[in-house]
Amino acid sequence: MRVFTVLMLAVAAGIGFTTVTPRAQAQVNVSIGIAPECPYGYYDTAPYGCAPTGYYGPEWFNGDGFIGAGPWFHGAEDFQGNVNNRLHPDNGYKGPAPARGEKAEPAKKVDSAHFQGNEARDGRGHVTGGKR
Repeated sequence: MRVFTVLMLAVAAGIGFTTVTPRAQAQVNVSIGIAPECPYGYYDTAPYGCAPTGYYGPEWFNGDGFIGAGPWFHGAEDFQGNVNNRLHPDNGYKGPAPARGEKAEPAKKVDSAHFQGNEARDGRGHVTGGKR
């Protein structure tokens, strides 16, 4: 009789735990939002801070407009553009960078004659080759 009582108490406790325990409602919400407004483009990896002038080569710009990087990239599927990765924080860069919303200075525009790129990237955070 004692075994039966213990068994019934265990069943009752098990039922109590399953009815009292709330179900977890998992919700995944992915939101990219709008691209950062940076005068010389933004880095192609999170947290997508503004890149300093000279990080991106001229092929990253359509006129004065940056073609994007990371989740906001809107270039060709096979795009490869040059960057100067010495100006990336992941490589130790701690120099000045513009703030979001800051306007570009025409005197700081980088052209192909003055750009010193050392790495090709695809706009989606991937290295695609060396200096081109």
